[in-house]
Amino acid sequence: MTEMSYLDGNMLDGPLRELFAIDLSTAMGRCENCGMTGPMASLHVFAHAPGLVGRCPSCDEVMLRLVRAPDRAWLDLRGTTFLQVPLPMDQPYPSPL
Repeated sequence: MTEMSYLDGNMLDGPLRELFAIDLSTAMGRCENCGMTGPMASLHVFAHAPGLVGRCPSCDEVMLRLVRAPDRAWLDLRGTTFLQVPLPMDQPYPSPL
């Protein structure tokens, strides 16, 4: 990969907040390639494409892709094995169906 400047994963907060009702910058994700686990805010985010690309800070593999159009968004998390989202303790836990 050629040397390009990147932004840190905190810049994903605004675009992802449009899709989710919670702040995902503190959500923990694991890289499918190297197994590194860390907050989404630690991703190296490249905005030089039609969308945003979040790369693992350890191995540089793509963990997240986000493309936005006026009426829809595409979120691809194929490079992330899981996304653990912190929830506020005062939020009611849904009961089983």
